[in-house]
This record gives sequence, C-alpha cells and structure tokens, in this order.
Amino acid sequence: MSGVEVVEHSPRWAEDFEEVAAVLREALADVRSAVVEHVGSTSVPGLAAKPILDVDVIVDATDVDAAVAALESVGHVHRGDLGVPGREAFHAPGPPRRNVYVCTAGTASVRNHLAVRDVLRSRADLREAYAAAKLALAEDPDMDIDTYIAGKSAVLQQVLEASGRFSDEELLAIRLLNGG
Repeated sequence: MSGVEVVEHSPRWAEDFEEVAAVLREALADVRSAVVEHVGSTSVPGLAAKPILDVDVIVDATDVDAAVAALESVGHVHRGDLGVPGREAFHAPGPPRRNVYVCTAGTASVRNHLAVRDVLRSRADLREAYAAAKLALAEDPDMDIDTYIAGKSAVLQQVLEASGRFSDEELLAIRLLNGG
C-alpha cells in the first residue's frame, strides 16, 4: 500500500458531497454570503483521486467568523489557516473523509480551487495528464504527502494557466505554495 492512496473515480463522491453540503448549508443558514462548493479531484467526474472530499465554504470577508462558528456548532474543529491566507481549515467529523475550508471570496486560494475544478471538468487532456501524474506518484510506497503535492505541481500549473484566471505573480505564488 502506498503512502498516498489514489483510487479511480467513484460516483459515490458526488452523493457524499451532497449529504455533507446539506448539513453545512443548514448550519450556515444565517450566514448570508455562504456558498458550499465541492472542489478538489473528487469533484471531477472521471478523475482518479485520494478518496477524501474537499469542500470550500465561500463567504464574504465580513462573514468568516460567523462561518467558523457555524461549522464548529456541527462538530468541525477549527485548525486555523495552516499558512494559507484567506482559508480557514477544519477537521471534519466523518465519515465521509473530507477536508473542509472556510474561504474568503475572491482570494487566490478559492480561485485556485474553482479554476482547477472547472478546467479539469472541461479539458480531458489535462484531466488525463493530472490523473497519470497522481497515479504514478502514488505507486511509490514511500510517498509522503508533501512530495506528492510537489510532484503534481507542474501539471497543476498547466491547469491554472489554461484557466486564464491568474496573473504571473499569482501563478508563481501558487507554485511555491505547492512546493514546485
């Protein structure tokens, strides 16, 4: 078993997201700006992925504290920004396994997540290249998560460039954040 598990796409991921999103939307009912988005590889039909959902709760800057409190009220444990400005991370009660983030609308991190999802949903060539890179990295039984993230960075840069949503400076910052 590899240190990083990547599996073929499962239609169950979309169903799992809808169940999680329903709970989050109910908790966030009083946070007017909150939008719950399925992001990451599990949000892209046909894409191999780590079997962990990525969920972004996107809010206006003025609603971050209320969104954090709302998620805490349904058992999510706030972990801080983990070094990514504009993104608050949570340990989520499971199952299903998931990463949940409160993201300030318009920040580079949330734009990154949405751009990657949207491009990979629409571009089979980039989706296949990304899947191949992830599966190859996961074959190494000694793979650690940091090396895995850095190893996918080149393909992710192509995906972000294809989105046309980022300046050269933002692309560089994302590449550096991903260890590439």
